[in-house]
Amino acid sequence: MRDLRRRFCAGWILNCLACIALPAVAAAQQRPLVTEDPETIGAGRVLIEGGITLERGVSYPVSGLEGNRFSVPTLGISVGVSSIAEIQVDGGLYQHLSITNRNRRAPLAPLLIITDDDTSDVEDIVVATKIRLLGEAPGRPALGLRFATKLPNASNDAGLGTDLTDFYASFLIGKTVQSVRVVGNAGLGIIGDPTTPEPAQNDLLTFGVSVARAMTTAAEVVAEVNGRLNFANGDPHPGAENLATMRIGARYTHGPVRFDGGVILGMTSRDPSFGVTGGFTWVLNAFRVP
Repeated sequence: MRDLRRRFCAGWILNCLACIALPAVAAAQQRPLVTEDPETIGAGRVLIEGGITLERGVSYPVSGLEGNRFSVPTLGISVGVSSIAEIQVDGGLYQHLSITNRNRRAPLAPLLIITDDDTSDVEDIVVATKIRLLGEAPGRPALGLRFATKLPNASNDAGLGTDLTDFYASFLIGKTVQSVRVVGNAGLGIIGDPTTPEPAQNDLLTFGVSVARAMTTAAEVVAEVNGRLNFANGDPHPGAENLATMRIGARYTHGPVRFDGGVILGMTSRDPSFGVTGGFTWVLNAFRVP
């Protein structure tokens, strides 16, 4: 009887600790969503995430390719350099496109070096800094900023990149109400235009709204809409079209690791028609910030 009480008390204490610790860690974790939470992971912590993604009907207007894409592993590392700031590096080691259609009149179609009905390359790496401006409090949401640079790792020879560097700046807001967390992003994207002989750029409005509903202390369901809008007069240049995708999924936390899965639904003709993704997120206390 005494052992049973000890086990009950130990389990109750662990559950209470999980309830206390989970929101602080989970708030900064993203997968399978891409909308950024304003909360950071915390000083001295390192977040590692990885997964795989399968998408149908992926379009590359600049190279004229369309097909089904397989990405593995999609990787991300976030390092908490202080209690309010973190550095992020996201990308992928391998992406493979099974080509179902080719537009040979696309701007960069003559540059392609593809002999078969498929192509592969690394993914573009995104290096970002996220800063929490204001912590969440009763009656007040958390606020933050994120600055990101996309590096031109994927080549235009393979048809999966533009060989141009892009820049993004976003304002982040997030609020938890009981068991529901709502996060919003709005910002500016400045992407290079590879279709013109003279240097040019496209200015885009980026946006995202996500909702996470905790079902238990370990499980939650999530959903979001994320994309961009081009307000240029006339038709957007190839590669600068309006985009929007919906993601619906679930996450389950076990200790310091969280597993996730979700589906991807395209909302425009330029987005993947359908996709699935799955992976994990691992948070660890890596070093002490002086």
